[in-house]
Amino acid sequence: MAAAGKFNRSNPAVKRILQEVKEMQSNPSPDFMALPLEEDIFEWQFAIMGPRDSEFEGGIYHGRIQLPSDYPFKPPSFMLLTPSGRFEIQKKICLSISNYHPEHWQPSWSVRTALVALIAFMPTNPGGALGSLDYKKEDRRALAIKSRETPPKFGSPERQRVIDEIHEQMLSKAPDVPQLLTNGSDEDANKLTPPDVSGEHAGTSAEGVNTSGSANTDLPKPDSESEVAENIVEAQSDVIPRDSVPRVVAAPQNPVVTIQKPKHDRLLTLAALGLTLAIMALVIKKFFKINGLAGYIEGKF
Repeated sequence: MAAAGKFNRSNPAVKRILQEVKEMQSNPSPDFMALPLEEDIFEWQFAIMGPRDSEFEGGIYHGRIQLPSDYPFKPPSFMLLTPSGRFEIQKKICLSISNYHPEHWQPSWSVRTALVALIAFMPTNPGGALGSLDYKKEDRRALAIKSRETPPKFGSPERQRVIDEIHEQMLSKAPDVPQLLTNGSDEDANKLTPPDVSGEHAGTSAEGVNTSGSANTDLPKPDSESEVAENIVEAQSDVIPRDSVPRVVAAPQNPVVTIQKPKHDRLLTLAALGLTLAIMALVIKKFFKINGLAGYIEGKF
């Protein structure tokens, strides 16, 4: 890119981002397109194609990615700009690949990985996650048609120029929006799965991560991105939405233990009580005798 020379290429994050830009330009995808801003390569504009065989098919959905300064060791944040009925617009969304859940992020993942996963997330159940919506299929289909008409308006003139460029290229290769599904095929539509996703998680191991702090890790091959996306979507089901009420489990109370005294202890207690009373009686009698009141004690007047 033209402005790449003004960035510090010795910075690990900058090196990684420029590496991803080069990789995406050499291996373009028909399902998405993403470009960083020339003035700030940590901010990307992107557009994804609605997943096939879903109510989003044929739609063009724009968004914004903000990469952290310590990328790729920390996850990016995502914001959708095009109404879809699945995500709120201009609000950061909560996904297992986003900065809401850094514990799930793998440094070997990339912007490409995240976009493939985002497409796979589109037809899944929102589950109450932050930034998610759950519109009816016919409403989502209407929004998919409308998304093709014009790109969203967002930010500075530079951002808008990038958005318009991406929209024009995506529209040139976008398939037509199919007709609404009939009632007879609704059952099949409920069984939708992300397109071409199979295999084991390609990004859960520490391979490719330079423990010395360098971000010049090996990027996943484009052919394996769908495999990574499937496992990311599966991991999302284990993520608890932050706006949900946590389940509180009451701690068991400590039982009150009553210790019953042995029988012989009770007898000793009674004997001690009787002895105490007898001693008190003798003391009182002696007191009266000393003071000339013995007659009252003995019953003499």
